[in-house]
Amino acid sequence: MTNATSTTAERGPLAGRREWTAFTVLLLPLLLVSMDISVLFFAIPAIDRDLAPSATQQLWIFDVYAFALAGLLITMGSLGDRIGRRKLLLLGAVAFSAASVAAAYATSPEMLIGARALLGIGGATLMPSTMGLVRNMFRDERQRGRAVGIWSGAMAGGIALGSVLSGVMLEHFWWGSVFLINVPAMVLLLVLVPVLVPEFKDPEPGRFDFLSVPLSMGAVLPVVYGIKESAAHGLDVRNGLIIAAGLLVGWFFVRRQRRHTDAMISRELFRDRRFSVGIGLNALAAFAMMGASFFTTQYLQSVLGMGTMEAALWSLAPSLAVGAAAPTATAVAERTDRARVICAGFVIAAAGYAVLSLTGTDSLALLLVGCAVMSCGIVTVMALVSDLALATAPTAKAGSAASLLETGQEFGGATGMALLGAVATAIYTADMPDSAPETARKTLAGAVATGDGSLITVGREAFVHSMHYASVTGAALLLVGAVLAATLLRRSAAGETAAAERAAREELALTN
Repeated sequence: MTNATSTTAERGPLAGRREWTAFTVLLLPLLLVSMDISVLFFAIPAIDRDLAPSATQQLWIFDVYAFALAGLLITMGSLGDRIGRRKLLLLGAVAFSAASVAAAYATSPEMLIGARALLGIGGATLMPSTMGLVRNMFRDERQRGRAVGIWSGAMAGGIALGSVLSGVMLEHFWWGSVFLINVPAMVLLLVLVPVLVPEFKDPEPGRFDFLSVPLSMGAVLPVVYGIKESAAHGLDVRNGLIIAAGLLVGWFFVRRQRRHTDAMISRELFRDRRFSVGIGLNALAAFAMMGASFFTTQYLQSVLGMGTMEAALWSLAPSLAVGAAAPTATAVAERTDRARVICAGFVIAAAGYAVLSLTGTDSLALLLVGCAVMSCGIVTVMALVSDLALATAPTAKAGSAASLLETGQEFGGATGMALLGAVATAIYTADMPDSAPETARKTLAGAVATGDGSLITVGREAFVHSMHYASVTGAALLLVGAVLAATLLRRSAAGETAAAERAAREELALTN
């Protein structure tokens, strides 16, 4: 059977031991960047004691990393295409190491916030560079699919590993040690990458579009910030205006990319419709992944009463299944229709959400099974659509392609937390008695803080009920994703095949 969503047969030279060794080295920055998203989970109490940040400063210590990362991904992807992806990776490793040392020895909240922002900037250089280099090093379609599968699994596992590793480090060292663990890995990267990884860049990049830099940041940052704030505090006029402002700047950014000769985002990327479809499906998968994390972590701690370390260790259990999901999915996709495997991934993830909708107030095993099933389906989708989007992009634009994929993930993840969080919060608030204190009616953590046993019991039941509604909503959206994948990927593949056949007929007619 012909793979309906495969690209033009790409049988370049097979990657050997050198390329696979280089790929292993490239997983280091990926793990560190994803770990830094969650590495502060255990460190905040110690940081509070030493630096005494205000509530607002504490929020920025957490969030500024993700904001800087999201805001600069598009810029850094385009820059890597122009100056060289390996060069940008090495520059990013130096910046990431320096920022890690600065964060570890921060003496004030402001210094720590600044160091976390620099870490985000460094992370923005590392992520598109690594994925772009994978696209360049693995020219054979099957090998590239396997590499992207491993890449996707490592990225998902790094977030879970970060919180656990930080807990282990804090058992023996001070809070700054959670940042210093980055430095040895980055030094190893700086030594090995020049030896193992060849340089790749666009041979005809054109002039760098400096005006698009503030436009891209002005589009991404307000939308991500507004969505995150809406997830935490609800959608109000202020957050709505922030999101609207970002969308308006985004309109100007897209308009410039369509008209400017040397646009930051090349129009070549969108000539194959499967690229934009892949970005959209990838964002939907991130929506489901981050949306589930909104309530599963709270379930472990506030419903089951686990400590932070115990909850983090249990949260690692689903990652064991995730590690095998992406490589297995890519192997299956090699033998059958990729669109069907992507559809199956969405359906499997929806089944995981369905399992979560059956949990009670004491259902640890059911929760872990639901998370494992959902995560396996999500990583399957992410691995296959990422490979599909990269395969359809010109190799000279691999960095830009990777940055758009990752920016879509940031939007999808933030929206997932906001939408499913809003559903869960609405149901929880409706279930709580009017006589309960306001803090208890807003969050389960607030109900637990009251120390009232009967109110805590009611709060736990309300939270589980709200989780059921959020899970059903997530499952429904994932099933929509399955339908979209089946429809859009097959339609796009059919269009590509028809275009190729027309071109072949025209060439044959000219020859005759």
